[in-house]
Parts: sequence; C-alpha cells; structure tokens
Amino acid sequence: MSTAVTGATGQLGNLVVDGLIARGVPAGDIVAIVRDAAKAAGLSDRGIDVRVANYADTDALKAALSGVDKLLLVSGSDIGQRIAQHTNVIEAAESAGVSFIAYTSILKADTSGVTLAVEHLATEKRLAASSIPSALLRNGWYWENYQGSLQQTIDGGVLLGSAGEGKLAAASRADYAAAAVEVLVTDGHEGKIYELGGDERLTYADLAAVIAQISGKPVVYKDVPQSDYQAILEGAGLPGFVADMLSSADAGIARGELDTDSGDLQKLIGRSSTPVASILG
Repeated sequence: MSTAVTGATGQLGNLVVDGLIARGVPAGDIVAIVRDAAKAAGLSDRGIDVRVANYADTDALKAALSGVDKLLLVSGSDIGQRIAQHTNVIEAAESAGVSFIAYTSILKADTSGVTLAVEHLATEKRLAASSIPSALLRNGWYWENYQGSLQQTIDGGVLLGSAGEGKLAAASRADYAAAAVEVLVTDGHEGKIYELGGDERLTYADLAAVIAQISGKPVVYKDVPQSDYQAILEGAGLPGFVADMLSSADAGIARGELDTDSGDLQKLIGRSSTPVASILG
C-alpha cells in the first residue's frame, strides 16, 4: 500500500520522504507529488514514484493520488489561495479512494487569531466533512523561521518583534517531519488532533539570550507594537503579505497562541525536541 506526500521536494516534504525510507517503507511504495519533475530527479533516482501535480490542477491531482492509501497533505505556500487548493486535494483523494489523510495545520487552529490560521481552520473543517478519516498535525512555529534574519540580529545586537512576554514553543522542521512520519507509518491516528510544539517555551527575551550565547555577542530583545513591526518589515523590503504574516504571528505569540505544553510532539517522536541553539548555532 502506498503513501503519498504532497510538496515532496519542499523542505518539510523532503524530510518526510527521507523519514519514511528510514522507517523501512519501500521506496516504490512512496508517492512523491511534486510541481516540478526536474526538481524531483533525486527522488526518482532513489526509486520513489514521482507524480507531477499542483494544487490547482484537479485532473492531475486525481491521477497522482490513484492507488494511494495514506496521504500527507502538506499545506501549500500560496497564502490566500490555500482553501481552494487544499479542497482540490481532498476532493481528489475522495475520488481516488484514499483511506487516510494527515494534514499539516497550525497550532491551536480553532482558536488562534494568527492570520495563517484562517485557511488552516477552513481546511480542517473540510477534512471533518470528508468521508476519509484524518489526523490534524497542528505544527507550531519553526525555529528555522529565525535563520534568515539571524546575522542581522547578531550584527545589530537587537532581536526585534512584537511578541511581548509571550512564550513560543517552537521546534525544528525535522521534528515536525518526524511526527508526520510516525502518524503515517503507525495505526490509530484517525480523528486525532495533535498540538505540536517543542520542549523549550521561550519568550523573545529568552531567544535573544540564546542568540547572544551562541554568537558570543550581546543581543537584547526590543518589543514594538504590531503595526510598527509590520511597517519595519515592509520598510526592509518584505512583501506586505509576508510582513502581515510575521507581525500577526508575533501578536499570536503575545497571546499564547504559539505556545503549548501538550507533549504531543514528544510522544510522537519519542524524544525531546531539537534545542534552538543547535538550529541557530
């Protein structure tokens, strides 16, 4: 029986494919659904069944999901279009007779005020209405999200944000991938909602201290209002929707929406989450 992973050449999807192989799933039983076959040449070389389809092409999705038993639906990256795109995947899975879907959502999707939660919650509701049993992998924030601005933070000695004193239970991309693999290779996950977050529950002041420790340079946290932070991000050249997403996430941190002590991630992966120092160090 085959297991399909959407976005299989993406950073999370690729880690999931690697994890499935590491857990003993034969390469020929893994379906890698990708947008660009050229980028998946390495997967094909490993004997993985590469199928080309994007989230907007319903016919290609139906063909790509033919014969698939379990599906990991990795949330798309086209913010503002994901409800329709994810619905296309779910409908194609229903048509193809897929028996189980795991979906990468966001922490506390049903109560979160974070901008990103809107499309995730809509997808969760569509899955709940589907005839296909599903599991929700409500991923928290990724520590890797801070890598892009890390050197600037170190050079300037300031971690800028609008998270107040809220705690952030982030984890590494590999941690979330390992949780997805566990749900795909073991039974009993139908109907489950996993609130996934790391062991370290850090304020931004704590995170600044970690960055200072690993860099050997003084770094402090400077908190600014959300609107000011968004304007600063846009002034630095980020597109408006990206600046909105990041500032909204910080506001969510301030409200406790990207924090959890559920222990779900640790139970699924059988270990503690990867320390932030090893990700940013």
